[in-house]
Amino acid sequence: MATKHDLKMTSAKVFIAVDLGAGSGRVIAAKTDLQTLELAEVHRFDNPGTDLPGGAFWNIVGLYREILEGLRRAVLLHGEAIVSIGIDTWGCDFGLIDETGELLGMPHQYRDPRFEGMAEVMHGIIPEAEVYARTGIKTNFYNSSLHLLAAKRKASPALMNAERLLFVPDILAYWLTGRQAVERTVASTSQLLDPRTGDWAWSVIEALGLPRKLFGEVVTPGALLGPIREEVARIIGRAGIPVVATASHDTAAAVAGIPMSHGENLWLSSGTWSIMGVEATEPITSPAALAHGFCNELGVAQSVRFLKNIGGLWLIQECKRQWELDGENLSYAEMATLANAATPFTAFIDPDDATFASPGEMPAKIRAYCEKTGQAVPQDKGQILRVATESLALKYRVVFDDICSLTGRDFTRLHAGGGGIQNELLSQATADALGIEVIAGPVEATSCGNVITQMIGTGHLADLQAGRDLIRRSFEFRTFSPTNPEAWEIAFVRFRAVLDIP
Repeated sequence: MATKHDLKMTSAKVFIAVDLGAGSGRVIAAKTDLQTLELAEVHRFDNPGTDLPGGAFWNIVGLYREILEGLRRAVLLHGEAIVSIGIDTWGCDFGLIDETGELLGMPHQYRDPRFEGMAEVMHGIIPEAEVYARTGIKTNFYNSSLHLLAAKRKASPALMNAERLLFVPDILAYWLTGRQAVERTVASTSQLLDPRTGDWAWSVIEALGLPRKLFGEVVTPGALLGPIREEVARIIGRAGIPVVATASHDTAAAVAGIPMSHGENLWLSSGTWSIMGVEATEPITSPAALAHGFCNELGVAQSVRFLKNIGGLWLIQECKRQWELDGENLSYAEMATLANAATPFTAFIDPDDATFASPGEMPAKIRAYCEKTGQAVPQDKGQILRVATESLALKYRVVFDDICSLTGRDFTRLHAGGGGIQNELLSQATADALGIEVIAGPVEATSCGNVITQMIGTGHLADLQAGRDLIRRSFEFRTFSPTNPEAWEIAFVRFRAVLDIP
């Protein structure tokens, strides 16, 4: 978490970002003198999902205990300098709370198989085009709407006895503060929120027969939820710390943390999975946007994230894991060297093909895809990595072209943040494939966005642009410019042919 400057002054303020992913979580202390920002990891922990006879669940109580431990360590390190706490997590997953405030069972994971068949059931009740027009969200297996519909059809006792629905970050904030509220950016992933009003999409909720009482107060990112409870204060060693409903969806936080300048609103959140989109002022819910698979999620400062999910470094991570199982432990640096030395444009894959969605045997899957599509089959590790990297960049180009078409705009620069920007071959390939400049940084975009949203909510920053200016002053950025555009255009034509894209 390198910064341009080390903050030495004891008067610096500290904001605590709790960042939870689907595999691990972190508690991060962000120290700032309001001129620069410095991040330090205080506590890291695993977040393994658990398969039980009743389905696939998250151990949210275990996560809460780890958060308390992280907060305890942060208080030991920073004491009275801590200003506030904010939590961001993945989207869609939720828990149900009864009238006494008790959680009715552990939250299901978004991959829990109860979603199977629910899209067809929902679209039999209300057509997908109508759902999209009202929520801006294309139907995907992970949508909260499908999981709630599954619970309703099974007459789930939890659903029948629930008084309130809270998403994962909302549950954790409730346990810290005692206040039950839903933060808007995470709610917007559910396919149950209206992106134009920021309130619940009541017509969709009622059409699906979901209890209206479940859907309570929606707060904006930056809202103060209240101070930590006395019980929490006793555990962590300090009372009165406010909890902010930050940009609680991790992608919303990541986009807030990418320091785009005025008018430069094309972004890429690059990690295990990639998400590309534009930061807009209004949702785009045209039939063409639905047909191309775009979603409209909400962001900080009344913004709309018009976006599409794309395969990401999952391909490369899974190759690394498979080679380790096979007895060869390659570092990412060594893998990058192999990929750089490999021959370009020998073959292509579709990173979003269902073949690559499940873990295991990724190198063999890449070879099999190339053989099935009549291409040269990569024989060594470097060639496999080169095929995966170039294919991912070219898939970015497909989405980029769709964005230009759907928004009616041309873009000259892409702002990329997240751990994936550390892969220099991919960052350069992205600039080459799109034919525009790529500004890469910061790596810790999600934590940065979490923190500046807290700072806005607590009055330490005037607005989102001031927060992005702070990030720009604090971290290193790299610029990647296009090279050899003719070769990449030829490769793109071949790529589209392999994927059968008109």
